Amino acid sequence: MPRVQKLFVNPLFCLLLMAGLSACHHTPDESRVRQGIEKAEHAAEQADASALDAVLSDDFDGNHGEMERRQLLGLLRAASFRGETIHALTGPIEVEQHGDRYVARFTVTLTSGGKLLPAQIGMYQVETAWRKDGGEWRCYSATWTSAG
Repeated sequence: MPRVQKLFVNPLFCLLLMAGLSACHHTPDESRVRQGIEKAEHAAEQADASALDAVLSDDFDGNHGEMERRQLLGLLRAASFRGETIHALTGPIEVEQHGDRYVARFTVTLTSGGKLLPAQIGMYQVETAWRKDGGEWRCYSATWTSAG
C-alpha cells in the first residue's frame, strides 16, 4: 500500500474506532429519569410548554385525575403568555426501579412573580412514575401533596 494511502487509512480507522466506542456508551436508565426531571424543572422555569410536553407521556395523569397533560401544558402556556416568572427548586431525588419502570420521589419548592399561580406556590412532596416510550423515558403519572 502506498504511503499516502496508509496516512489516510490510519486517521480514518481511528475516527471509526472512536465512533464505534462512543456508540457503545449507554446512559443508565436511572440517569435518564433524573435528566427528565431536570428537563421538567427547566421547562417550568422557562414556562416552556413544548419542553415539558417532550417529558410527559400522552396519557399523563396528575394527582389521580386532578390534572391531565393538556391542563398542565395549558397552565404553563398561560403563564408564558402573561409573562409570569416561575422558580422551581428540586430537592434530592430518590429513584427506584420497579420492573421495567421507575418511580422518582423528591420535593419541589415553587415560587412565582405573578398572579396566575399563587394557589400553586409552596413546597410539595412529589412522586413521579416513568416508563420507556419510543426509546425515551416519559413521565406518565405524578402525585403531589403540600409539604408545608
